[in-house]
Amino acid sequence: MSLPNPTESHTTSTRQTDQTRVAIVTGGSRGIGREAVSRLAADGFAVVVGFAGNRELADAAVKAVTSAGGEAVAVQADVADEQAVAELFATAESRYGGVDVVVHAAGRAATAPIAELDLAVLDAVHRTNIRGTFVVAQQAARKVRDGGAIVTFSTSVVGLAFPGYGAYSASKGAVEALTLILAREMRGRDITVNAVAPGPTATDLFLEGKDEETIARLAAQPPLERLGTPADIAEVVAFLASPAGHWVNGQVIRANGGII
Repeated sequence: MSLPNPTESHTTSTRQTDQTRVAIVTGGSRGIGREAVSRLAADGFAVVVGFAGNRELADAAVKAVTSAGGEAVAVQADVADEQAVAELFATAESRYGGVDVVVHAAGRAATAPIAELDLAVLDAVHRTNIRGTFVVAQQAARKVRDGGAIVTFSTSVVGLAFPGYGAYSASKGAVEALTLILAREMRGRDITVNAVAPGPTATDLFLEGKDEETIARLAAQPPLERLGTPADIAEVVAFLASPAGHWVNGQVIRANGGII
């Protein structure tokens, strides 16, 4: 079911100058997305925080930015709904003058053996992760200003092939293929397109449904012997969004502490 058309929430009244860089972060109300919002705002971006349904968390993300002197607005949008995503981008353009960076952190996960997975769950995962990424990437390709950056999210599970992650890994494999093709389609625009593929990261999405033994086992896998944090991943996003990371293009960056 599609969510209602996007609505704005909790923004400051000061408009940005034409020189301000503008970022859209989907899934920006929690986890890695929220950390990316804060990190990009710290780098001077005006941030449009895309969220699916939890307005309270989205408003909190915006408040954290504005309380630190930054600019942000929260916009509700189902990433698989092309009209809603178009309005998300339109908000960035009308309020801040354009879009320079898109970080597509929204996603859905489900775990079950392939033989047992409810196909309705498969459809929901693929609607968000595949269609949603395609819809956001399509708008980004049309709207991101020359010299900008597009960052999608995959997962290191694509390479690790953990049992139970068939639906999720399949959806993220599609994200990786789409990302690499889009990078080549942006030729001549000076726009980079990369995917970040986190390993086990301490987010609500990752921790949900896992017992302490499972979490400890996963945390021990990297040579660094810990789970990643949302801040670890946000630093990678900030690098890709910055001039320092602009020579990195058409890559899948496995930010996982060294898991092979």
